[in-house]
Amino acid sequence: MDKNQIIEVLEDWNFWKKNLDSGIEREEYLQLAKRLIKPNVILSLIGVRRSGKSYLMRQLAKELIKKGAEKKVILIINFEDSRFTECNLELLDKIYETYLEMLDPKSRPYIFLDEIHKVDKWEKWVRTIHELNKAKIIVSGSSSELMSGELATVLTGRHLDIIVFPLGLKEFLCFKGLEIKDKLDMVSKRLEIKKNFREYLEFGGFPEIVLNEDKKLLLLTYFDDILTEDIEKRYKVREGEKLRSLAKFYLTNISNLITFNSLKKYLELSTDTIEKFSSYFEKTNLLFFIKSFTFKVKEQEKSPRKVYVTDVGLSNAIGFKFSSDIGKIYENVVAIELKKKIALNPNMEVYYWKNVRHEEVDFVVKEKRKIVQLIQVCHDIEDAKTKKRELKSLLKASKELKCSNLLIVTEDKEGEETIEKKKIKYIPLWKWLLEIV
Repeated sequence: MDKNQIIEVLEDWNFWKKNLDSGIEREEYLQLAKRLIKPNVILSLIGVRRSGKSYLMRQLAKELIKKGAEKKVILIINFEDSRFTECNLELLDKIYETYLEMLDPKSRPYIFLDEIHKVDKWEKWVRTIHELNKAKIIVSGSSSELMSGELATVLTGRHLDIIVFPLGLKEFLCFKGLEIKDKLDMVSKRLEIKKNFREYLEFGGFPEIVLNEDKKLLLLTYFDDILTEDIEKRYKVREGEKLRSLAKFYLTNISNLITFNSLKKYLELSTDTIEKFSSYFEKTNLLFFIKSFTFKVKEQEKSPRKVYVTDVGLSNAIGFKFSSDIGKIYENVVAIELKKKIALNPNMEVYYWKNVRHEEVDFVVKEKRKIVQLIQVCHDIEDAKTKKRELKSLLKASKELKCSNLLIVTEDKEGEETIEKKKIKYIPLWKWLLEIV
């Protein structure tokens, strides 16, 4: 590419001559990014494809301009632009040199590198620019490996990560034009909230999906893009059909216990291949696993894991029976919310609990060395048998793990009751997600 072609592409992604669409503001992420963007650190935005990283970059750039930064000192490079036919270090150098020559920024620029993992060995370039203090750098990518390896080793303590998830319920309602500020809003807008909550459970929280009519078709496209672009091409996977079979199995079995060994016969894949493919799904933030709580590490590794998808819209689109499996969707949504909390609190860990009698508690929340909460998710707690079973497991885990902070997340039941001298709190899922309690 010559310099004129490069500038032509860059002008489409930058605020130099036009006001770009920066989408609906995601306030919590934006405030966090503004707080973390410092001269001595590289800021990385990591999250599943289409979770909103590119728009967050634009929103951050817009904030910098609003605070007085000249438009020319902000350079946004989107490596998903098809006009960048060969993404390599040579192209990156050429883009940077062209930018300096054509724009001539008068102060140290902010360089936003969107989907940077598409450039092989990009770490060396970023490290050099960072160490020479030539620019403030913000990078984004779909893989949790973004800041691993060489760059992380060289820049220990010099980079900060923001994990970007699809919309939470509060953000979803905001995208729908429904702002919930306090308890009074929750009461007065309850019917509207619950109506939108139903849609959230079915189609998930990918920003573009929320604003689009062809939701299922778009979700299927996302699923295919994640597998093709972020896994097959990135990891050079040859067994594409088997990769898809495993992904579809997981997405139609959310909130279930699985072992890699048990999947071997079903999918006609080796345990090693299943483990390898599963790690790709985790690295690209398509799904995640939660392990069993036990005081012995070896037992934990051998125990079955629970599988959860990062956005329930994907599992519903792939073939999940939405109405009949609503309980599993509830559990998955809670798992996603806990995963978000882990991203903000390095001392927090989440497990499930199960004893030899197969009594089970969905989530064990641990901070440092202490179990701080036990969470049971039960869509239909009004059913007497179901309630008895869920309470029995919760009380047994409470005794074994010495934890008295007991919560049951439900469809509608709310309040507290004391059983066997233990106080148990009930809260509807939508209220728990809004965190205005």
